[in-house]
Amino acid sequence: MNSGDIAFILICSALVFFMTPGLAFFYGGLERRKNVLNTMMSSLFIMGLASALWVLIGYSLSFGGNISGIIGNLKLFGLNGVGAEAGPYSETIPHLAFAMFQMMFAIITPAIITGSVAGRMNFKALFIFIALWSIIVYYPMAHMVWGTDGLLGAVLGSVDFAGGTVVHISSGVSGLVLSIILGSRQGYKQVSYRTHNIPFIILGGAILWFGWFGFNAGSALAANGLAVQAFMTTNTSAAFAMLSWMAIDFMKEGKPTVVGAVTGAVLGLVAITPAAGFVPIWAAIIIGITVSPICYFAMSVVKKRFGYDDALDAFGCHGIGGMWGALMTGVFTQTSINSVARWDGLIFGDYRLFLAQVASILITVVVAAVGTAVCAFLVKLFIPLRVTTEEEKIGLDLSQHGENAYPAFNGLD
Repeated sequence: MNSGDIAFILICSALVFFMTPGLAFFYGGLERRKNVLNTMMSSLFIMGLASALWVLIGYSLSFGGNISGIIGNLKLFGLNGVGAEAGPYSETIPHLAFAMFQMMFAIITPAIITGSVAGRMNFKALFIFIALWSIIVYYPMAHMVWGTDGLLGAVLGSVDFAGGTVVHISSGVSGLVLSIILGSRQGYKQVSYRTHNIPFIILGGAILWFGWFGFNAGSALAANGLAVQAFMTTNTSAAFAMLSWMAIDFMKEGKPTVVGAVTGAVLGLVAITPAAGFVPIWAAIIIGITVSPICYFAMSVVKKRFGYDDALDAFGCHGIGGMWGALMTGVFTQTSINSVARWDGLIFGDYRLFLAQVASILITVVVAAVGTAVCAFLVKLFIPLRVTTEEEKIGLDLSQHGENAYPAFNGLD
């Protein structure tokens, strides 16, 4: 055991936990005034639900035992046998510390999905959907990528330092599929949906950036040089992605937007996540610069072309950004930085990791899409997925929670 590593993981766990309230503010600021509480609550309730599920069955299904490289078993039900001794994933921190750190990922990942369906999903249906999705999609993905005998990591040889596939691609694709199943918001192509609170967006984005250092650096599972590498690549990618989006704003609108700058930073954080502990600093610069125009195109052109209502661009940001990051991990990885990778990236003359990354992305897309469709079908058997037309008109804050974020406001929304 190493007390420095233990303290580091405790701090990183708290940082990742703090990201979910950050996401709530980020999403809440992007949504309409009449839906802000519902949008924020859609992230906040997962802090309770996902934590409870993780303690009971989530950790065991993700990291306890192995069934065909796809999912664990229930031998660690209720964290039975997970204590202060070192576990199979680190020799310097308690097994329970690793379980706690991973729990924070299980909290924020399903919260990302809610951005795609903001403004129209029945809260009761969302609650049950998130529980099912965690079991059917997230736990198998965590096991396949990070489990000692996982199909994607241990068998296929793909790498994902902190969650490009497990967190971002899975949640982004799931958000897209669920938004298509729900259908567009009323007046989607006729009404202008404007952000209602840009300071909320700044606050949420800043909290996410801050917490992301725990997200990525903490994935080294020790206070060591690899954590420092991941910390620096994380900040570098975010910085260059922010500047890249600002440049796009200059070219398109003649002036930079605050929302664009924050969005760009988040994109850089998303894209570097799978690569943070595998690539050199110069590669993080390239990843950050390139992810903004790619996701900008997805949000402004592809989304309009196909007509799907990804309300807060969870797919455009996390889905597309996660895919780009996972792909670039296959291009720029150096085994000299992290020996967990079996091969160097494509740019260094070896194609094997790149192919493994492509296969991992495709498998993640299929698991997320099919799993989401199954979860939605099961929920729909018992509860309507979508609120009524009248409930959507008055806003989900009042119709789903009986509360109003701005009771003194009497203007039009």
